[in-house]
Amino acid sequence: MATNIAAILLFSFYFSLTTGRSLNENQWILATATYTRGGSQAGGGACGYSLEAEERPEWMWELGRKTAAVSGELFRRGGVCGSCFELRCVDHILYCLRGSPSVVVTAVDFCAPNYGLSSDDGGWCNFPRRHFDLSLPAFASIARAAADIVPVQYRRVRCERSGKMRFTVRGSSYFYQVLITNVGFDGEVAEVKVKGKSTGWIPMGRNWGQNWHCNADLNGQPLSFEVTGSSGRRVTSYNIAPSNWRFGQTFEGKQFEG
Repeated sequence: MATNIAAILLFSFYFSLTTGRSLNENQWILATATYTRGGSQAGGGACGYSLEAEERPEWMWELGRKTAAVSGELFRRGGVCGSCFELRCVDHILYCLRGSPSVVVTAVDFCAPNYGLSSDDGGWCNFPRRHFDLSLPAFASIARAAADIVPVQYRRVRCERSGKMRFTVRGSSYFYQVLITNVGFDGEVAEVKVKGKSTGWIPMGRNWGQNWHCNADLNGQPLSFEVTGSSGRRVTSYNIAPSNWRFGQTFEGKQFEG
C-alpha cells in the first residue's frame, strides 16, 4: 500500500509541474486529499473565519459541510482563503467512488507541514506538495472514508454565495482591521480599500488570511469599502457602516455578480 501511494504521489507531483501553475486556469491539476477525522474545519483559523458555534452565521454553517485546509503550495500566505475548488477522486479503483463524482469545496484553513514525516508517508502537506485536507462530508462525496489518502484532480471554480459580502470590523483606535467573508465569484480577495467620510480611499494590507488592516483612526465616520478580487473584478460598497459603528460589528455590502 505504501509503495503504491508513493508512486501516486511522485506521479502527481511531476504531473502538476508539467500542467501549469496558475490557480486561475480551468484545467484539471493532480493533487492528493485526506480528510479531517473528528470534525470539519468550519471556521478554519488561518483564514480568520473562526467563530463560536452559537455565533456562526448561516453562510459559515453551509461552508462547514464542504471545506478544505490546503497545503502551503496552494495557501499562498492566505491569498487563497475563500477560493472555491472542484475536486474529483481519480485512479484508485478501491477508494474512489464509481463515476468519479466531483465536489466543490471552499479553502478555509492552512494545512501545516510535518517535516518529521516523509512527504509520501504522512507529511502530506509538506512543501511543495499540493494537498487538500477535506471535511468528512466533502471527502465522502468523492471517496470512501476508509481511505487514508487518495489522488485527486482539482480546478478553480466560481464561488456561488447566497447573500451579500460581509465586513467585520476589529482593531483599536489607530489600528483598523476588517475581516471580509461570504465573497462570491472569485471567492478570494486581492485588494481592499476603506474610506471614511473625511478621508480619501486608504489602501489596506493583508494582515493574515482574509483580515485586512490599515493604521488610521476611522471612529465616528461612516465607512465605505472597495474590494478587488483575484480576477480584477471590483465592487464598491458606499457607507455600509454608519458613523456610530463599533468594533466587533458586521456589516453587509455589495456582492460580486456574474
